[in-house]
Amino acid sequence: MLESVLKVVPAEKVAVHCHDTYGQALANIQRALDFLSFHVGVPVSHPIPQSSGGCPYAPGATGNVATEDVAYMLQGAGYETGVNLDKLVEVGHWISVELGRPTVSRAGKALYLRKENEEAKLKAKL
Repeated sequence: MLESVLKVVPAEKVAVHCHDTYGQALANIQRALDFLSFHVGVPVSHPIPQSSGGCPYAPGATGNVATEDVAYMLQGAGYETGVNLDKLVEVGHWISVELGRPTVSRAGKALYLRKENEEAKLKAKL
């Protein structure tokens, strides 16, 4: 699809927006990165912290891919994102608490629980 789009739309006008309904958003973003690596300046995704939304056009959609998951994937692959992942995880957790919903971010959940466990170990040593 990207190949066809880039034949008629300048690369700087293209962005990829992925929902994670079928758990394929990260794979699709990685594929877009691979394909667009030759097209400098193309935004890859518009994720949101902890993916709190759904989609009115796709029944059962879980929402956009979580920013925490995208940042974790990109940083793990060596991309310089400029994102403070620890702060992002805190914000995603805060949003979840405020909305009264569990996070759907796999990385956000794991990183938050790891931080809580580390803090609990420190307190136990005191």
